Amino acid sequence: MKVSEHYERATEPLISFEIIPPKRGGSVKSVFESLDLITEKVRPPFIDVTYHAAESQVEEKPDGTLKRVVRRKRPGTIGLCAAILHRYDIDPVPHLICEGFTKEESEDALIELNYLGIHNVLAIRGDDTGTQVKMHTNGTSNKYAIDLVKQVQSMNSGKYLEDLVNAQKTNFCVGVAGYPEKHFEAPNLDWDIQRLKEKVDAGADYVVTQMFFDNSVYFNFVEKCRKNGINVPIVPGLKILRNEKHLKSLPRYFHLNIPDELTEEVDANPGRVEEIGIEWSQKQSLELMEYGAPGIHYYVMGSPHPALKVIDFLQKK
Repeated sequence: MKVSEHYERATEPLISFEIIPPKRGGSVKSVFESLDLITEKVRPPFIDVTYHAAESQVEEKPDGTLKRVVRRKRPGTIGLCAAILHRYDIDPVPHLICEGFTKEESEDALIELNYLGIHNVLAIRGDDTGTQVKMHTNGTSNKYAIDLVKQVQSMNSGKYLEDLVNAQKTNFCVGVAGYPEKHFEAPNLDWDIQRLKEKVDAGADYVVTQMFFDNSVYFNFVEKCRKNGINVPIVPGLKILRNEKHLKSLPRYFHLNIPDELTEEVDANPGRVEEIGIEWSQKQSLELMEYGAPGIHYYVMGSPHPALKVIDFLQKK
């Protein structure tokens, strides 16, 4: 089922998750163990699986010379999505990214997903880490997420990169990212919301937000989106603070603000950081549900335990 259909049919806020594939050479066992825990506690309608661009690294050969090596640190998104669909009977949502992929590679991935019966994707640009392989030499890459949305919708209309005879239409539901505190490259929030409106007008079916720790920014974001004609579901994305390092790393990498109240509580109780993070997320989640959010999307990545404690709290309310 499409993600948009899940939200249309929902009678209460939906709980969904985002996970990350194991590193190259790693075992998928830990991912399945996490998914086993999640599905024992809650049956999410869908689970997102991140995608990662190829990265360029310089390695030293045995003879002392250097060579440039290009590889994906976390391959396997499509395979993991197929496993989620057939092992758990849960709709997977693979991320498709612009950064480090050609249009041809994106089309191939979409064809594979279509063959597997996977009809949901999240189209995002992907953040530049400084080591990702660029695709600027032949002009075949999608520069922005809106370009990727348009490519998916073209395939939904039966239009591929080549002029194919009797090309079959695909049937993808497309999600996109929204930034309650604005994308770090945007000059202001209003400008950023206009870019989001363009993605929705191009065919995006729903929006999932970047993580935030202050619900007021989400409320303000939704209000502005509605005033600008964005009427698709806007799903809040939450991450649970787990250690003191998050106080610096999350704002640095995700360009978000952490409320003074939360940082002060962590500073005063350094031995209770995860517990504080869970309690904060419980309050956030409850308030978001009472506000009328269509669901909550938890960024659990490799560890679902804190999010499951939050969900256990919500189920008792």
